[in-house]
Amino acid sequence: MESTTATKSPVLIYTEQTPNPESLKFVTNKMLYAGTADFRTRELADQFAPMAAALFDLPYVKSVYICNNFVTLTKEINYAWEDLMMRTKDFIKEYIAEEKPIILEGFAEAMDTLEKERMAEINYSEDEGELVARIRELIDTHVKPAVEMDGGNIAFKSFQDGVVTLIMQGACSGCPSSTVTLKSGIEAMLKRMVPQVKEVVQEMG
Repeated sequence: MESTTATKSPVLIYTEQTPNPESLKFVTNKMLYAGTADFRTRELADQFAPMAAALFDLPYVKSVYICNNFVTLTKEINYAWEDLMMRTKDFIKEYIAEEKPIILEGFAEAMDTLEKERMAEINYSEDEGELVARIRELIDTHVKPAVEMDGGNIAFKSFQDGVVTLIMQGACSGCPSSTVTLKSGIEAMLKRMVPQVKEVVQEMG
């Protein structure tokens, strides 16, 4: 009688360049996390993301961004990806193949709570609240899908006196071309769609 034991599909992984020379996108054939998880500090990774914490053990890793089926790593400037790419691919592949935890339960809820607390500290009028909802919708619809392909994310932070502040994550953080994207792309689009927007600026974090 033939064995019906299912064999696990192998982990496949490849890299994609990003507009940020310090960031590299590692794409897998496995869903890692259905959402966006940005880890710029070891402390946050230790609390919520075993995979990110393990990657921070590598001396050249500066930040870790996990989204859907990819991980974007930003390295310290005094290292070269040519020397690191293969060993990093092997590290990530082995970690996933061993089915170690990626993101712990409660991370999304914790981030949502922090976001609600931060937004509650900003007192928007009813009209401003409607504008903020419109701005966030435009960013989610038109901006996020494009920058996700480049291994990053752009999140709304605040709207005050006509100025929209955005948070750059993953490959977008520290990217030399992010200012051009911000001004010629996002700012132009928001000004056109929401006339009350006068300027778009970034918070690097």
